[in-house]
Amino acid sequence: MKETTVKERKPENQKHILTTLFFATLYLSTFTFGGGYVIVTLLKDKFVDHYHWIDGEEMLDLVAIAQSSPGAIAVNGAIVIGYKLCKIPGVLVSVLGAVIPPMVILSLVSVFYDAFRTNPYIAALLGGMKAGVGAVIASVVYDMGANVVKTKDWINIVIMLVSFCASYFFGMNVVLIIIAVAVFGLLRTVFEERRRTKG
Repeated sequence: MKETTVKERKPENQKHILTTLFFATLYLSTFTFGGGYVIVTLLKDKFVDHYHWIDGEEMLDLVAIAQSSPGAIAVNGAIVIGYKLCKIPGVLVSVLGAVIPPMVILSLVSVFYDAFRTNPYIAALLGGMKAGVGAVIASVVYDMGANVVKTKDWINIVIMLVSFCASYFFGMNVVLIIIAVAVFGLLRTVFEERRRTKG
């Protein structure tokens, strides 16, 4: 059963959503170690699987927007999901929740940088985190790739494979790949709309 749309939500329900959105992004941002891509899995787990506020296909679209926009993907992801759920108030709340943890943590790290740099226990802790982060990112790739395959659109599947090969094997700049597939998607949509109109 689908949730009601944002426009249909009552003011008191929207207040509850904003509160939940703030604490969810605060929690997710606190545990996003190893780069912004980790938050993609956490966002999916929280907003798609747990709250059911966004479906899997919408999540893919929002992640694509976040990835193709300038800035940190963790903040961009919070922005697009916040806007999807509660427009501008959702953006403000989600960005605040996403920014507070790294700001506090980095401030503390900068103060104790010399002690952290030479501490073998901290180094071992970070090494363990790297291994876990690799698994989380692999999970993101599997989930998003599986959703593309489920569409049974062979063009999207080919785009996914070609983009991977261009990035991994040929070292092509990711920005150029994103621009190229965005232009291709736009042209494909325009072509299909014209064909449908003529038909």
